[in-house]
Amino acid sequence: MKGKIRVIVVDDSALVRSLLAEIINRQPDMECIGTANDPLIARELIREQNPDVITLDVEMPRMDGIDFLGRLMRLRPMPVVMISTLTERGAEVTMKALELGAVDFVAKPRVGLSSGLNELAAQIVEKIRVAAAAHVRRMPAGSAGAAQAAPAAASTAALLGRVSTEKVICIGASTGGTEAIREVLVHLPADSPAIVITQHMPPGFTTSFAARLNSLCQITVKEAVNGERILPGHAYIAPGGKQFHIARSGANYVAVVDDGPPVNRHKPSVEVLFKSAAAVLGRNAYAIMLTGMGADGAAAMREMKDAGSYNYVQDEASCIVFGMPREAIAHGAADEVLPLSQIAPALIARLRGATDRLHHRI
Repeated sequence: MKGKIRVIVVDDSALVRSLLAEIINRQPDMECIGTANDPLIARELIREQNPDVITLDVEMPRMDGIDFLGRLMRLRPMPVVMISTLTERGAEVTMKALELGAVDFVAKPRVGLSSGLNELAAQIVEKIRVAAAAHVRRMPAGSAGAAQAAPAAASTAALLGRVSTEKVICIGASTGGTEAIREVLVHLPADSPAIVITQHMPPGFTTSFAARLNSLCQITVKEAVNGERILPGHAYIAPGGKQFHIARSGANYVAVVDDGPPVNRHKPSVEVLFKSAAAVLGRNAYAIMLTGMGADGAAAMREMKDAGSYNYVQDEASCIVFGMPREAIAHGAADEVLPLSQIAPALIARLRGATDRLHHRI
């Protein structure tokens, strides 16, 4: 039998350290093997104990969590779950942490810390379990600024016209998905078809996620707003804590954002978005399933395929967590299974081919 997941907790709050250690030690399959109140102490503890996972506070004395994470992922990469604050600043820093290689994050409450963290206990230990099994990669030196807009191929101007107007690209992701989504979007041209995205993320973080992507991409990236038209050259991200699906209004596609119940325990849920795409878009859809834990969206992605969409699934080797892609493949939903770096080029080539066929008909 495999031993327990060994966790080190790094947080400048003695209360948070105590609560997290207690939550971890209540689990039969994990143990807290040490705590540290700043990164310099944590560094020595990691050397001595060689943990499976560390939880890391964002803001700490002597060296903040982001600087520490950047050094850790360059020199001794390991699974990290960030403990974030639910503030605008906390959300921006959390997006930076995910860019640097953190597997996931938990947003700690600003009030009622003790009761709040205990309410989050199930989420915390689930994220630690996922992190322990995640594929973590060494970050190259200088990678802190690596997330810069990638130039789209010059020939993508051929996407202009009716294909971009009629088609919609639908993306689903969870753990590891923020960087996977970035990798796809930065390669898409300004005249790309509309893109709708569900990334599992709590309220308060999708605004920063959309703003960061918008600063890197040639397309416009924003949080989806209920009732707005879904337009080419734009990507719409499901707001955290809401359900997001697509509907038709006359000749237009529109965003529907509501307070519907969790589906597959998620809100937003990929299943909700993909199910609407199967019903509304049919063969005008392209679907992409990226890294994530669980099976959310797999059954609906098969519905999309049956309705005529063309579907891409990220391969195991390039996933942080292969759960959602694996389930999509098991459901027979994949037309192509590709490394993350090949998904955008394959999609662009297919769109260009559709444009050429359209021009030949005209």
